[in-house]
Amino acid sequence: MTSRTATTFPPPVMEARRWLEGVTFSADRPLINVSQAAPVDPPPEPLRQEMARLVMEVPQAHLYGPVLGLPELRAEIAAQWSAAYHGAVRAEQVAITSGCNEAFCAAIETLTAEGDEVMLPTPWYFNHKMWLDMAGAVAVPLPAGPGLIPDAATAAALLTPRTRAIVLVSPNNPGGVEYPPETIAAFYALCRDAGIALILDETYRDFHSSDRAPHDLFTRPGWEETLIQLYSFSKAYRLTGHRVGAMVTGRDRLAEVEKFLDTVTICPAQLGQFAALWGMRHLGPWLAGERAEILARRAAIETGFAPLAAQGWKLLGCGAYFAYLEHPLDLPSDALAQRLVSEAGVLVLPGTMFTPPDDPAGRRQLRVAFANVDATGIRTLIARLAAVSA
Repeated sequence: MTSRTATTFPPPVMEARRWLEGVTFSADRPLINVSQAAPVDPPPEPLRQEMARLVMEVPQAHLYGPVLGLPELRAEIAAQWSAAYHGAVRAEQVAITSGCNEAFCAAIETLTAEGDEVMLPTPWYFNHKMWLDMAGAVAVPLPAGPGLIPDAATAAALLTPRTRAIVLVSPNNPGGVEYPPETIAAFYALCRDAGIALILDETYRDFHSSDRAPHDLFTRPGWEETLIQLYSFSKAYRLTGHRVGAMVTGRDRLAEVEKFLDTVTICPAQLGQFAALWGMRHLGPWLAGERAEILARRAAIETGFAPLAAQGWKLLGCGAYFAYLEHPLDLPSDALAQRLVSEAGVLVLPGTMFTPPDDPAGRRQLRVAFANVDATGIRTLIARLAAVSA
């Protein structure tokens, strides 16, 4: 008998970190770590000061809270989402989770039984694939088209009686691309008409390059019957260690979600929720600055890519925290990624971690998580990759 955990692969980021064992990096050529999409800095000082006050002065920050989250935070998300998307979101349609990954897991548990299918565009976010494996669901690959944008018509041809949901991540992890509003709308229509769920993971929405709403789904009557939107506070306010995420969907589904959350974490950590609420109310200008910096780093990748392009590399996608590359070298990407540690002082994840084992595309691809590397570091990264492929 195979255990649930044995049905899937080891955590990719942890596996990549093991490649560093026994390798030393000099002070004048330090490691460039572009393997993980998470802020490495703590929350901004004003938020840390507020968190210190909460620890000392607010007893509730240390106690159990409601399973579906702090009512004030749920209401704040509903209000801000309604304004940002020009739609209608109510507090009772919002749940707070212990990170966005838990939100995804909870959504899947409300949707699937053993052997049911969930469609994931490839390259996919590996934690989504891991949970489907462990939940006994079947991940159906949906190869992304040109520009790493999936096509709803292609997805329609893959629907079966066991399909329960389609998952989109925009801005995308690992590809970095931002799905056009018409693409998201087409998938919504497909899911609505098929009677299945659209799970839309918008973890990186705060770093979208457009100032306009990325879609209009919350303006549509009955959106909650089809849409399950996921969000993370980890990137927005650097609350990675506090694990605060959110799910926005219908009340009936949240009643099922509550069962899952109550048996896993009982409630989201109170301190992180209070911190997220304070951040939403007070850190708008600071977050705008963070977005501007991420967009500047994206531009540094795009404008500085020429030395790699001259050697046959391709920039398949770039945005939010990520650049997704195709390499020209005569070895698979998992072998190349391990070689880059010692030869280039670069830790990067191979495309094989984001694609099915039989997908040849993953063998030629690499994901660069550049959010923690400034423009100077990006130029150095490009130079090191170019030197290896020369």
